[in-house]
Amino acid sequence: MVLLTDVAALIPTLCGHGAVGDAPAIGAAIDEDAVAASSEMQSRMLTMNDAEIHAVMQEASMLERQAAHLRQIATGIASARSSRQFGHDGLAAKRGHRSAVSLVQEVMGVTKAEAARQVRVSESLVDAAGLAALPDSAVSAEERGLESVEESPDCAVASPPPPWHQPLNFALRAELLSSAQYDAIKNGLGEPPRIERHVSGRGVGTGGVMSADEADEYDTQAREAWSVAAEVLIAEAPVTTVGDLHQHARTMRDQLDPDGARRRFNERYEGRSFRLYQLENGATRATWTLDDETALFIASIHDAALRPRRGGPRFVDSAERAHAAELSADPRTNDQLAHDLMVDILRAGVLADAKAVFGTRQAGVRLVQVIDGAGERANIAHTEDRLVSLPGGVADQRLCDSESVHVTVDTHGNPLDLGRAKRMFSAAQKIALSIRDGGCRWTNCDRPASYCEAHHIDPWSEGGTTDADRGIMLCQHHHMNLHNGGWRITREGKGEFMLTHPDHPPRELPPKAPLEHAWRNVTLPCPRFRPAEHADAA
Repeated sequence: MVLLTDVAALIPTLCGHGAVGDAPAIGAAIDEDAVAASSEMQSRMLTMNDAEIHAVMQEASMLERQAAHLRQIATGIASARSSRQFGHDGLAAKRGHRSAVSLVQEVMGVTKAEAARQVRVSESLVDAAGLAALPDSAVSAEERGLESVEESPDCAVASPPPPWHQPLNFALRAELLSSAQYDAIKNGLGEPPRIERHVSGRGVGTGGVMSADEADEYDTQAREAWSVAAEVLIAEAPVTTVGDLHQHARTMRDQLDPDGARRRFNERYEGRSFRLYQLENGATRATWTLDDETALFIASIHDAALRPRRGGPRFVDSAERAHAAELSADPRTNDQLAHDLMVDILRAGVLADAKAVFGTRQAGVRLVQVIDGAGERANIAHTEDRLVSLPGGVADQRLCDSESVHVTVDTHGNPLDLGRAKRMFSAAQKIALSIRDGGCRWTNCDRPASYCEAHHIDPWSEGGTTDADRGIMLCQHHHMNLHNGGWRITREGKGEFMLTHPDHPPRELPPKAPLEHAWRNVTLPCPRFRPAEHADAA
């Protein structure tokens, strides 16, 4: 049994603060010894400076990732040995569990959802089919697919192509990704589209039948495109939250597969619903499943009204500052305020004074769609806030009843033709910066563009200009942290933004991955026929 003192001995910074005591003997008093060891470690760490505490956090996290990697391998093998084909002889069943998920839930002491995620990641890491993880005694030669393999040199078996998520497997094994990041990317990207096959091996599409070679070529291109997308997201993972990473993966999937994006959009629209039901205590609860556009609209209402309570940008107008101060001092919780807001909107209906409810920036959803030099619109649009991808047809529809703003950018999203002369960034410049940055550019910050302020990387007091390519979007917290904490953002020409500090190494502040690739309009090569949703055998 590994004890706390054994683990502490593997953390260099702790070892440097006095010798780690001998591991206590395993016996009846083990719980008391563990508590004593924990108290000793806490006392030791209380004497450390900030840099040492940060080092302990990093070293312990590295140790945790290594231990988690071993657990994932074991979980993947356990899942393969618990599949239904083994019935009550499966690993989980022999221990009284219905499935590997139930077994993992007990061993790790986590929720069912987290246990399911652990099993899902571990199965992909070890072997998608599961059979490779089983001992010879558990699987027959027929089940391994070896019955047709002879010792004759004339008998050759074609090896299957590597899975598209192989880069994710390598990154997880190399500890470049956590299991949560792995799952966010793999689930967000989904499976690449495949051409359905006739029994003869030919491809079947909505427009007819293609040759087996054409179908194979398309499937190969799709796998390669998904692998490249996975590699891009792996590189982004260290500076992005897990939630944003999942959203970016979904956006890149829609960029690569616009036909699938339209289908998934329609499926979510058909799944919309609203239900009321009464709880045992007499309260009524509503369950509202929103389609994509409605969800964005409701979110914009919520954000616009509660922005002062949730870290939104600071106001210049005195009336707005007074309103923000009043809202911040309101004794109601954010959930209660959101409830009362929705009730007020429903009651007021079309007679509501939008400015009185939302403040200067009114609720609404701003869509961004790339238009190339020839005037061709991209197949996918995305929202300025949260970078939610939508089919291009949605943007075309909204152009019929909404205003549009044209922003000219280069291939990296840098604005080209906006004003430069004033002290404060103009509204047009802020739109361009929001489109380019997609929200707060600070490492691992998930604040959307509507919660951000435009920062001059060249201080005005030092001769800096209000130039669009010398500005960057930062949320209120990180903007204040930058000015008060000795940080500085620099940029050489139109290169990458770099975050610098006298006590820390410089860090690159990349844009959100979906935006970086939106300017390139990356999509899969079009096959002669699109994959059929339900192709009949010809």
